[in-house]
Order: sequence, then structure tokens, then C-alpha cells
Amino acid sequence: IWYVVLGTVGAQSLAGLAWSVVAIGISPYLEHVFDLITPIRLAELANPNRPLLKRLAAEAPGTFQHTLFVASLAEAAARELGCNVELVRTGTLYHDIGKMHDPLGFCENQMGGGNKHDEINDPWKSAEIIKKHVSEGLLMARKHRLPKAIQAFIPEHQGTMLIAYFYHQAKQDAAQKPEDLNIALVDADNSKLAIESREVREEDFRYVGPIPQSRETGILMLADSCEAALRSLKDATHEEALNMVNKILRARWQDNQLIDSGLTREDMSLIAEIFVRVWEQFNHKRIAYPSAVFNQR
Repeated sequence: IWYVVLGTVGAQSLAGLAWSVVAIGISPYLEHVFDLITPIRLAELANPNRPLLKRLAAEAPGTFQHTLFVASLAEAAARELGCNVELVRTGTLYHDIGKMHDPLGFCENQMGGGNKHDEINDPWKSAEIIKKHVSEGLLMARKHRLPKAIQAFIPEHQGTMLIAYFYHQAKQDAAQKPEDLNIALVDADNSKLAIESREVREEDFRYVGPIPQSRETGILMLADSCEAALRSLKDATHEEALNMVNKILRARWQDNQLIDSGLTREDMSLIAEIFVRVWEQFNHKRIAYPSAVFNQR
């Protein structure tokens, strides 16, 4: 009887092992066919050697560094709120890939050089360049077959937010030089047909959306909004940094960007504290070495 028992156990073990091998082998195909996101797939997509991430680091290095800090903020908040940390991290790494369509259109990639938008001198055109990083990002994501859950981070991290700088520039130009708002209408032969006056409409300077549809994409929107402001702080106190972050988060809340995200006011307070904590970890003071250390031979 022991031979029978041992034989049965052995056969079942081999069958289990065989099915495990089969499952591991076909799981990537199932993930792609059914657009599934598993921890393994998210880890693979977050690998910095993935083609899109390697391109981002090479073609838009400022954006890539921005993305890494945003990921640190968003990941810490997601972990504290019990959200899908792996999804947040991976979605954040891909949220700005569309900036590769025109890296110099974004200040973080100008590296101290001239500002492209000063040469354009047209807030409408500048706003279109900024907005286009969303549509271009979605095209890249689809081309590389990123899961839809990752694609969602690309438009939702901007929602329908106002591109405030160029909107206010357009309003200022309209007040100071209203004649500059006139644009020539031309036909196919480039012959001038008429002169049309442009209105400064807020909707022309807003992203098309959608607004965040999950806590994960909502967290990214907030982290992305706070990143540049936090980086600009050097000697601020905890309270000063927290006040600034709360001001930014409150603006997103009042602009109705988070009404579909599932985030609550309590979540917002916690997120603000977490963002400042992460900033403090990055912004820790270093010991000033005496000059004698550098004079040693």
C-alpha cells in the first residue's frame, strides 16, 4: 500500500510542478490578451531598461529626474493610504513620456539654455505644445502596448487643469496689446482672407481630461503638482513647506479635479504630511567639511 501512496503523491507532485511551469509560461500571454496587471508585470514595466524609460532618460533627462522624485512622493502616499503601490510607481514612471515629442518645450529639459516659448511668443501655441504631451504620451503608450491601467495615468495626472502661466500671459497681452490677438485667416493658397480676433478663453488653456478616476491617479496628480514647488524650497521649515503643499492641494480640490478620484479631505491632509516628510528626507542638511580636508594631499 505504501508503494501506491508514494506513487500517487509523486504523480500529483509532478502534475503540480508541470502545471506551475505551464502557468508561468503562459501568464505573460494571458496578461497581454486580457490586459491584466500583475505584480510581476508591473515590476517588469518599471525596469529602467525598458525601451520607453531608456529613451526618456536619454532624450528628456530633466523630465526623467522630475519623474523619479514624483514617484518617490506618490509611492510614499500610496503606501500610507493602502493603495496599489506598484501600480502608482509604474504609472508615475510613464506619466510624462509624451514630453519626448518636444523636450525643449518643457523647462526641466532646457538646462539653463534659452526658453523656447520666448521665441514662440504666442501663449496659444505654447499651451498647445504643453497639452500635446498628453496626446503624444497616449500614442506612445498604445504603440508599446502598455496596460490601460498604466495609460490612465497619462491624461488623468493633468485632468482638466488650467495651464495658468500661458493663460495669464494671454490675458496680459490682451490688456496691453489687443491688436496682437488678431490672426490672419488664409486659404489653401496661403492668400489672406480676413482678420479674426481671438478671445482669451479659459477652455483653450485647459487640458482635455479626464480628471482622475482612481485614488492612484489622483495621488499622482497631487505629487506632480507639488514636485517643482518642493524642489524650489531650500531653507524652509516644516511648517512653511506644509503650508505651501496644502495650498497646492487645496487648489486642486477647489478646481474639482479630485471629485471622481475617491480621495477624501482626510486623505488630502495625510498626503500633504507625507509629501513634506519625503521632501525633508531628500533635503537633509549635510555636514560642512573644513577646508583642511580638501587641502590634504
